[in-house]
Amino acid sequence: MNMLSRIILITTTALTVALSLAACTSVEVQNTQAAKELKAETRVPGTAYNGWRVFQDKCAGCHGPAATGMGNAPNLVVRMRDVGPRQFVDLVLKRYDWGLGSMQANHAGVTWDTMVDDVMQNKQGSLTMPAWEGEPRVTAHITDLYAYLSARAQGTQGPGRPAP
Repeated sequence: MNMLSRIILITTTALTVALSLAACTSVEVQNTQAAKELKAETRVPGTAYNGWRVFQDKCAGCHGPAATGMGNAPNLVVRMRDVGPRQFVDLVLKRYDWGLGSMQANHAGVTWDTMVDDVMQNKQGSLTMPAWEGEPRVTAHITDLYAYLSARAQGTQGPGRPAP
């Protein structure tokens, strides 16, 4: 192969590589909008169906089967409109409000277990919301619960059973 043929071959190869790289760059530029949208998405993993199942088992007794509240338990469809995923996890796993009135643990012979028994049997005081951090089914499906309740709050899920 003579020198001129080699120069033409090298130039053609370089031009082909440059055009190929330019084509890849344009594809990347075209896809940046979708990538930005995916990055901005704050959806929490979890399924509304699995969340509904856990909700029916663990939460519906107080909050009602449609999460619209019963008795002293609030309407979660309304409350969840302003609750983000981190706050939800914290509230469900850690929050509890004891309304014990004049009862004091270890005061006048009253033990903590006695106080808890009185609250649970509605004899005295009230338990607004139990902490669920020790309940394996709730902790394993906390993102599912959030997915279900946030879908209810956003209006994308009705009060019935979600599709699996």
